[in-house]
Amino acid sequence: MKISYKPFELNLRHPFTIAKFSRTSTPIMLMEISHEGFTGYGEASMVPYMGENIETANAFMSKVDLSWLKAPFNFDELIAYLDGIAPGNPNIKAAIDISLQDLRGKIEQKACYKYFNTDPAKMPPTSYTLGIDTPEVLLRKIKEGGNCHIIKVKLGRDNDKELINTIRSATDKPLYVDANQGWTDRQQGLDMVLWLHEQGVVLIEQPMAKDDPDSNAWITERSPVAIVGDESVQRFADVEKAKGVYHGINMKLMKSAGMHEGYRIIMKAKELGLKTMIGCMSETSCGTLAAAALAPLCDWADLDGPFLTSNNPYKDPEFKDGKWVLSDAPGLGLIKS
Repeated sequence: MKISYKPFELNLRHPFTIAKFSRTSTPIMLMEISHEGFTGYGEASMVPYMGENIETANAFMSKVDLSWLKAPFNFDELIAYLDGIAPGNPNIKAAIDISLQDLRGKIEQKACYKYFNTDPAKMPPTSYTLGIDTPEVLLRKIKEGGNCHIIKVKLGRDNDKELINTIRSATDKPLYVDANQGWTDRQQGLDMVLWLHEQGVVLIEQPMAKDDPDSNAWITERSPVAIVGDESVQRFADVEKAKGVYHGINMKLMKSAGMHEGYRIIMKAKELGLKTMIGCMSETSCGTLAAAALAPLCDWADLDGPFLTSNNPYKDPEFKDGKWVLSDAPGLGLIKS
């Protein structure tokens, strides 16, 4: 089994600003794992708040030895092995998992989504994300995201209402809101939730700090729209702690260390009566297709990576009527540009 990986800077079409920082690109580690004449592709998208970078990814990979892993792959054993190397580093672990999922599908001539009993007909529409910006740029971004039937907007600063009013001047599409822990007062947060409800907002991600479950639960109890935990729900062990604090959770492959644990997170959330959203970091078509394989299991999807980046090294997946279309090709169905 041969592993190769290389850094790649994924450029954003516009500077991407959220409540606490702004960036123009995302460091990516592109990965390939070859075995029995087939090659599986994966990626690690290392956004700043996750604490990983090219150096940490290289350091982790220097300790990885998959010579013991045999097909058919045991992903429970794999994640236990990777967590044994270091407890964190979910981004680079996701790259390994995704590569092996793609590889497994190619070896067995089976589309990845079929391993998770996913029904392509249940694919949820994906939202198009607008970072915090000036009214002029927001209006331009809305036009660029015209193929998506839902808009997601980043909030968490003192001009939140202005941003929503600008968007509403241009479109009546349903809105998802992500506060990215930007609200600090629970009563003001609830007042904002009630106002956003009047503006056609469907859900709100992480209104208060991830380490303040009491305030998040207080808002959730009183909210007429779904409150979704994001930064507070990283790995499988976090799901149970979300019950009673949020209406739902946002699972991202880069938080969950890949598709195997991501699937377990979704199933556990359902078992607990939590709604599920599948989201993304800034990702290429590789990460998007990996997440899309699980998306029909979820209530909501925010998988807009290819739309927000300018140098995707792979072809964009098929997109129709606001939804990703799953490929029946073996593995992820990824195609190089």
